[in-house]
Amino acid sequence: MGPFRPEGRIRYNPKLPKQKPRAMPDERWNELFAGLRSNRDRALLALAVSNGARAAELLGIRAVDIDWGEQLIRVYRKGSGAAQWLPASPEAFVWLRLYLADLGAPLEPNDPVWWTLRSRDHGDGLRRQPMNYEALRAVSRRVNALLGTNWTMHGLRHTAAIRMRRDDTLSLRDIQAILGNAHLATTAETYLVEDEDQVIRQVAQHLAERDQRAARTPPPVAAGYDAGDLTVLFGGALDDHL
Repeated sequence: MGPFRPEGRIRYNPKLPKQKPRAMPDERWNELFAGLRSNRDRALLALAVSNGARAAELLGIRAVDIDWGEQLIRVYRKGSGAAQWLPASPEAFVWLRLYLADLGAPLEPNDPVWWTLRSRDHGDGLRRQPMNYEALRAVSRRVNALLGTNWTMHGLRHTAAIRMRRDDTLSLRDIQAILGNAHLATTAETYLVEDEDQVIRQVAQHLAERDQRAARTPPPVAAGYDAGDLTVLFGGALDDHL
């Protein structure tokens, strides 16, 4: 029954460490993409890894939100709801065209782009319905079960952002605009960090090159011999003959 004392953070509730963004290596992306079962899934994931759009933003696009000539898609940003046109790779638009051809009937301008087949309670078989987030998660679960991995749609957003960060032609402001971050500091704090896999590869390359340089270093001239005399004797640089 002692007096109340504000203590800030609850006892035994330590602050969780902030997770670093995890980019998918190119070889893992190729494996994941090869494990997809439909042109719809290929189109969706190719768009996600092109521009880092969030899953909900991608699921919300309609037929009128696709600019085929400029290869742009229009998304409505999470939180603000503001419309924004985003570029996508030519490969993503190829898969998108193949997926829409699979649908058979053309879409009306305000129709959702992404559809899935679901059974209804009326017992009349499978019917086409707009794809929701749970159906998209099922796509991730299937391919992760096949590959024994745990990649998520948000991981594709990180992958797109880190790929852009490694491109010297893109500024941090460019990346912020494409990702739709409200503040430049958010982009900087999240993606101006060294990717651990990249650091490991760079250090491994450094160690290998150091060993190669050590192997090329000639042994010292033995005591009792003059390096200049050996150079004259062998008719060239001493290093070439040791």
